[in-house]
Amino acid sequence: MKQYLQHPVFPVISGIAAAQNVQAYAIGGYVRDIFLNRPSKDIDVVVLGNGIAFAEAVAAKLNVKVSVFKNFGTAMLRYQDIEVEFVGARKESYRSESRKPIVENGTLDDDQKRRDFTINALAITLNEDNYGVLVDPFGGIADMEQKLIRTPLNPVETFSDDPLRMMRAIRFASQLNFRIDDEAVAAIKSNLHRIKIVSQERITDELNKIILSPKPSIGFNYLFDTGLLHIIFPQMAGLYGVEIINGKGHKDNFYHTLQVLDNICETTDDLWLRWAAILHDIAKPATKRFEPGHGWTFHGHEDKGSRMVPKIFAQLKLPLNEKMKFVAKLVQLHLRPIVLSQSIVTDSAVRRLLFEAGEDIEALMLLCKADVTTKNEYKVKKYRNNFELVLQKLKDVEERDNIRNWQPPVTGLDIMQLFGIKEGREVGIIKNKIREAILEGDIPNNREAALAFTIEKGAEIGLKVVASTN
Repeated sequence: MKQYLQHPVFPVISGIAAAQNVQAYAIGGYVRDIFLNRPSKDIDVVVLGNGIAFAEAVAAKLNVKVSVFKNFGTAMLRYQDIEVEFVGARKESYRSESRKPIVENGTLDDDQKRRDFTINALAITLNEDNYGVLVDPFGGIADMEQKLIRTPLNPVETFSDDPLRMMRAIRFASQLNFRIDDEAVAAIKSNLHRIKIVSQERITDELNKIILSPKPSIGFNYLFDTGLLHIIFPQMAGLYGVEIINGKGHKDNFYHTLQVLDNICETTDDLWLRWAAILHDIAKPATKRFEPGHGWTFHGHEDKGSRMVPKIFAQLKLPLNEKMKFVAKLVQLHLRPIVLSQSIVTDSAVRRLLFEAGEDIEALMLLCKADVTTKNEYKVKKYRNNFELVLQKLKDVEERDNIRNWQPPVTGLDIMQLFGIKEGREVGIIKNKIREAILEGDIPNNREAALAFTIEKGAEIGLKVVASTN
C-alpha cells in the first residue's frame, strides 16, 4: 500500500508518531476510495492517543494552522491540496433515546468496530515499523469486490445505535451501485422507528446525496422497499400503486417518477432540477379520478403539485428560497411543452411559455424530455422529433420577439402619466391588454407600438391623453 502514501503529509505523520511513540493510521473513506479508484482529498487519521495533540504537532512541523473541535475530540488541518482530520482511537456506547455516543479511549480494533460499514473500516498503518500495511479485520476488500454494503458488527445494533446509518447504507448503495447485505436490509426494516430520533437536516442531507448519485432509483427503491420512504417522505411513497376499474389501469406513478429522475440525471447534475423531476407528478394521487368511458385522469395535478412544493420543502427542511420557487415553477409548467409537442405549435403558445418560464425554459425542456418514459419506440421517436420542433420554435420566437424575462414596454407609471389618472382599476386593465396583445402577436414587443395601443385602449374606456411620455 506504500504506493498510495506518496503525499508528503504521510511521512510527516509517520515521523511524529515515532517521536511521540504512538501509533497512527489512515482510515475510512480515503482508504476505501483507493480501492474504488476514486480521487480523494480528505484523509482521516486515527491515533492511539491524543488526536488533538498529535494534530498540533503535525501542524507545527508543516507550518500550517490547525482547527480544533474539542466537543468532538478532533482536529483538522489543510496542507497543499488535501484536508487531514485527526482523532484519537475510541470506542462508543449509545443510549436508546439519542444517536450521540458515550465516547471512551480505545484501541484500533475498538475504532474499526465502531465504523458504519466494512468498506469504511479499512486502515493503513503509518508507523515506521510496518508502514503501508493494510488492516482489514472485517473483509471490507472482499465486500468491495462483491459490491456489497455490510456492517462490521450485528446490523441490528449498528442501526439501532445510530439510525442515520440506515440512510447512509442506502446512500452508499446508490452512489456506488452496490447491494446492501440481506441481513442489513432486514435490520433496517426492524429499526424503522429509530429514524425518528435523527434530525430532519441529517436525513435530508443523506436524501440529497442519494438524489445526486449517478442512478438515484437504486437508493429510492431501497428506501421504498425497506419502508423508510414512508416515514421520511410519505408523499413520494404515496405515488406507488396501480388501480384498475373496468379493466382500465394507470401507470405506477412511483416507478414512472424514478424513471424520470434517472432520465434527467443523464443530462444534469443540478440538485433542484432533479427535485423537480421527483415532484413533477407528486399531486397525482390527490387528483386521480376515474371517468367512465374514458379512463383515469389527473386533471390539475401540475397546479396542485406546484402548491404542494412549499409544504414539502418546509417538511424536509429544504431551502424556502429561489430554489423552492424554481422547483414549484417547473412542476407547474411541466405539461406545457408536451402539450405543445402534440399539436400545431402557434407563435402565441410559444410566447406564453417563454413569458412564464423565463430563464428556466432550458431546464423545463430537459424535464419534459425526461418525462417521456414510454416503452413504445415509435412514440419516443415521435415525441423527441416534436420536442425538437418546439425547441426550434422557442428559439425563433425568442430571437424575434424577445419575450424571455419580459418587461412591459409601457409601465403603469407611463399609463398614469399619459392619461393623468391615479393608480387603480383602469391601469390594471390596460396593462393586461398590452401583455395579451404582445403575447398573442397582435402588436410587436416595442414601446412605440405599445404606446399607440395604450392610447387606443384608453379611449375605449373613456380616457383622454393629457400628457406625453418620454
